[in-house]
Amino acid sequence: MTGQSGTITDNNTSGGNGIGTSRANAGTAAGNLPSSGGDAGNIGKSAKPRKQGGNHVLRKLKTRQISMIALGGCIGTGLFMTSGGTIAEAGPGGGLVAYAAMGVMIYFLMTSLGELATNMPVSGSFAVYSSKYVDPALGFAMGWDYWLNWAIAGATDISTAALLMQYWFPKSPGWVWSLTMLVIIFCLNAFVVSAFGETEFWLALIKVVTIIIFIVVGLLMICGIMFQPAVGFKNFTYKGGPFIGGLPAIMGVFLIAGYSFQGTEVVGVTAGESENPTQAVPKAINNVFWRIILFYLLSIFVIAAIIPYTDPNLLGASDSNIAMSPFTIVFEKAGLAGAASIMNAVVLTSILSAVNTGAYASSRMLYGMAKDGYAPKFLGTTTKRGVPLAALITTLCIEALAFSSSIFGPKFYMWLVTATGLTGFISWIGIALSHFRFRRAFKLQGHKLSELKYRAKLFPFGPLLAIVLCLLVICGQDLPGFASGNWGELLATYFSVILVAILYFGFKFTRHTHIVKLADMDVSSARPEVLKKQAEASTK
Repeated sequence: MTGQSGTITDNNTSGGNGIGTSRANAGTAAGNLPSSGGDAGNIGKSAKPRKQGGNHVLRKLKTRQISMIALGGCIGTGLFMTSGGTIAEAGPGGGLVAYAAMGVMIYFLMTSLGELATNMPVSGSFAVYSSKYVDPALGFAMGWDYWLNWAIAGATDISTAALLMQYWFPKSPGWVWSLTMLVIIFCLNAFVVSAFGETEFWLALIKVVTIIIFIVVGLLMICGIMFQPAVGFKNFTYKGGPFIGGLPAIMGVFLIAGYSFQGTEVVGVTAGESENPTQAVPKAINNVFWRIILFYLLSIFVIAAIIPYTDPNLLGASDSNIAMSPFTIVFEKAGLAGAASIMNAVVLTSILSAVNTGAYASSRMLYGMAKDGYAPKFLGTTTKRGVPLAALITTLCIEALAFSSSIFGPKFYMWLVTATGLTGFISWIGIALSHFRFRRAFKLQGHKLSELKYRAKLFPFGPLLAIVLCLLVICGQDLPGFASGNWGELLATYFSVILVAILYFGFKFTRHTHIVKLADMDVSSARPEVLKKQAEASTK
């Protein structure tokens, strides 16, 4: 761990052998690694997984699994439970505008990630890209912050799962259900990555089918086929609609919409274990735009058309009050018996999917950091089946500790949840910045864009838009706290930002890292650990 990143950066900035010779590696600029933790090599489009583990994850995720992971990745409890709140706060038009603007940003962000992930498919994903294309200190900071966020988010989700189970079993102790879910998640992730992929495929399919049914039923109600008289579009202009509260209200909803899309970046992590990343990742990325249109905008449209924005139930939905979900309300208006119980089951599967994805993403992030010398070496080992078991167990132990803090100290637990709220936006900035610098270096060093196996659209507009909007969301996260001078509240809100700054500058000053120069940047598919070995070999 010691000195590794500093060596990488020093060679990058000085144009050292094996690292600053990107032009000589033009043929491998869009190549794949045989595994996301190992050697660089000339591998075909579909690299065969290694038959032995020990230090490498294996490429066993199928294209259909990755596509469904991407398709269901941003469908969490936010859409099912709190989407009605955006309409109540900004009106039907304001809600649609906010989700549409965020959706456009997410699409460009995912195309940026797609270009990076097909060029260098690794489990460490954007933390590795930040190290290689920006500064090793940034990769170190982003990796640890992202891992901590998923660990705490997992604790929140298993607590929520307990509340949902108590809907059916009100007298049962909640910790039993939380512990049961934790054991299930361990079993799904501990043996082989294909078990995770297949589970996510079916869990995502449940969410997708539910939303499609909801949209179809809603449109039939609007047209008067399932509901008489026809609902029509009168609620869009009801009491001053469709825009309520002006631009400030839309900005407030914009923040909420951003949280709804967090998790879409996980598709970049799956590239490290995809059987065919050059095919699977672009296919999944290209589905993002249509997913946003179908799942979010049409769902918000249906809710806004059927439920007036003044309905107090739109603000009453919570994990412990499933009956107030806008999905439940619409299904009940359509005459669907047992709508609350059905939606409770759907939200439960959504939470299981979120915890499962979180365990996968965080364990791979921790594994990737260990491979690059940013975490203890034992976390960079795998089982014979290619599972980073040490990283997985460490992550789930932290989740259990965070969950136990809710039992012994509810205030501290809520502070943890609030403190990690901005991590997703920080990760998105890292992705956009890495892609912006990678593409500039790629062209500066004489490469042709045709060498890339996937090319992000509308560069540099896409990554710049993502950076600006994410900064806007972060800066506007707690305007009331700034106005009132509530420093305790501001500390909790911006803890993720402060943590990243401490990790970044602490690592930078202790390891003496530097921002990688564009002319010396290695744009091949080799990860930093391989570059370090090449540099060491060249000096012998």
